[in-house]
Amino acid sequence: MLTTTSTRVVDPGELDDVLAVLGREPVNNAFIASRVHAAGLDAVRLGGEMWGWYQRGRLKSLCYAGANLVPLCACPEAVRAFAERARRQGRRCSSIVGPAEPTAALWSYLEPHWGPARDVRRRQPLMVTEEVPRDVKPDPLVRRIRKDEMDLVLPACVAMFTEEVGVSPLAGDGGLVYQSRVAELVGSGRSFARVENGEVVFKAEIGAATPHACQIQGVWVAPAHRGQGLSESGMAAVLRYALNEVAPVASLYVNDFNDAARATYRRVGFREVGAFMSVLF
Repeated sequence: MLTTTSTRVVDPGELDDVLAVLGREPVNNAFIASRVHAAGLDAVRLGGEMWGWYQRGRLKSLCYAGANLVPLCACPEAVRAFAERARRQGRRCSSIVGPAEPTAALWSYLEPHWGPARDVRRRQPLMVTEEVPRDVKPDPLVRRIRKDEMDLVLPACVAMFTEEVGVSPLAGDGGLVYQSRVAELVGSGRSFARVENGEVVFKAEIGAATPHACQIQGVWVAPAHRGQGLSESGMAAVLRYALNEVAPVASLYVNDFNDAARATYRRVGFREVGAFMSVLF
């Protein structure tokens, strides 16, 4: 009896089918869709494999397996199949992240083999907006970081990552992969900051961009400058760029325990539409 489902690495020639699946949930899938739009499905350029779950020969669900393990439009049966493939392969990722329900299911299968995790953030509200803020004036000093300003912005990026994730991005490979990612965002004009006296006091990046949605990440205010409203006016400025020049919808996800950040995002017009989950190793 022929099986009606299968799981395998998708072929580069299946790009249109992959984009069609990613397009079913353009906000949830923005980060990986952005990479696929830029790099196609070649594993080296993409930075990882794209696994497909097929039903009667048709691609239905995806899972990105690189530095992160990310279920994409993954139904329960696909999640089980992806978990089995990941278990057999062994853990190669530094995190599992994605929409909360399939990510929780994926982790439930993998935890007996990969656990314990360093941290599990089970609910990270996903927020979106389609409008530039009306009641918050964009900070006129927030601007794009130039390619020759990597040395200026990198320490702020490292500080944000370390504060958010709990480990330095410079560990392991000396930061080569992380610095490359920061350089990619700067080079593409998606890194923004307010600079005072040679110091970054606010920063954020448009970390992913597709024709349908973009995702803002890395929002950070220097500790000595917190409580001055820089995050609100800075986010308003970044949203102006994002919505006018990049995509019709801007999104982000935030830790549920970060009440201050969630309040800031609501004040600049974001609303909650779902939740992500992250498992950090």
